[in-house]
Amino acid sequence: MTESPKPFNNEPTKGYRRMLWILVTIGLAVYVGLCAFFFVFQRSFIYMPVPMTSAHAAALVLDVPGARLRISSRPKSGPQALIYFGGNAEDVAFSLAELAAVFPDRALYLMHYRGYGGSSGRPTEASLRSDARALYEMVHARHPDVLVIGRSLGSSLAIQLAAEENVTRLVLIAPFESILTIVKRVAPFLPIDLLLADTYESWRYAHRVGCPTLILAASHDEIVPAGDTKKLLDAFRPGVATLRILDGTDHNSLSDSGEFWEALAEVP
Repeated sequence: MTESPKPFNNEPTKGYRRMLWILVTIGLAVYVGLCAFFFVFQRSFIYMPVPMTSAHAAALVLDVPGARLRISSRPKSGPQALIYFGGNAEDVAFSLAELAAVFPDRALYLMHYRGYGGSSGRPTEASLRSDARALYEMVHARHPDVLVIGRSLGSSLAIQLAAEENVTRLVLIAPFESILTIVKRVAPFLPIDLLLADTYESWRYAHRVGCPTLILAASHDEIVPAGDTKKLLDAFRPGVATLRILDGTDHNSLSDSGEFWEALAEVP
C-alpha cells in the first residue's frame, strides 16, 4: 500500500523571514535614531565653547542682536587694525599677546563667539556671520585699513567678510573648503546633506575675494587634507591667494612652528 506524501512544512521558512524582518526593522530603527541624534546634537560637534576666565576681564563688549559679544583687544590709534576669528575650541584671549608682538602697529580685535569666553547667546553659522560683520563695521569705522585673520572655523567667517567688505588683506590658517565635506568624510553612512544645518561652505565666497590672501596650511593636517586645501585655493581668482605649507605641523600645531610666526610677520 502506497503512503500519501506528507504536506510540505514551510514553518522554518516563515521563521527565517520573520527573523529577517525583525533584524531589518531593528537596523532601520538604529539608523533613524542615529540620524536623529546627529540632527539634534550636531552643533555640539562643531562648536566647543571655552568658559570665561580672568583672561577675558579686560575685553570690550559689542552688543549685537540677541547677544553681547566680548572682544579681546589691544587698542591703538591709527589707520591699521586686525580682526581675528579663532577655531572651534580656541580661547582667542591667549593669542592676543602673540599677535600684538607680530603686529605692533595695528589695533587688535579678537572675537569671542557666542557662548565663548563670556559672550552670551548660542553659536550658529548665521549668527556668527552676522556677528563678524558687526565687528568689522565697528572696527572699520575707527581704522580704514583692516587685516582679517581666520583660523579653522574662523577662516570661513573671514573669507565671507573679505568677499563682502573692504578688507585690506586676508590670512587663512588651516582653512577648509566646507564643513559639509569634512562631515561627509567622517560619517559617509549618514545623509549629511539633509541633516547638517551649519555647512560653512567657504568655497562659495572665495571667488569674490579681491584682497591679497595668504593660506597657511599644515603638512599633516588630519582634519583638512591637502586635497581640500587645493579645492579652496582653486576657488579663488587667479593671483589672489598664495598657499604656504608648514612642514611638520598638523591642524592644531600650526602656531607652534616658528615658520608660522615668520609668515605672519611678513604680512604688511
